Amino acid sequence: MGKCRRNLTTAKKRKKFMTIFINGKKKKVKRPPLIDGMGADDFIRHNADPIWLMQNEMYEELNSFSEDGSFIK
Repeated sequence: MGKCRRNLTTAKKRKKFMTIFINGKKKKVKRPPLIDGMGADDFIRHNADPIWLMQNEMYEELNSFSEDGSFIK
């Protein structure tokens, strides 16, 4: 027999999961991944260059990229 798996502490549970409401009921879902404290989409929007956006077919983000190299809000 293997070792018993230990339960997560309350702090670790809060870090890994978040509670949302669906149809008036609470549902526990995993938190979205964060990169440097911001969501993956925001991180890409702030750090990508036009060539990378073109290679990864992110044309919507490419349209918001201005000539001077910054994003238009």
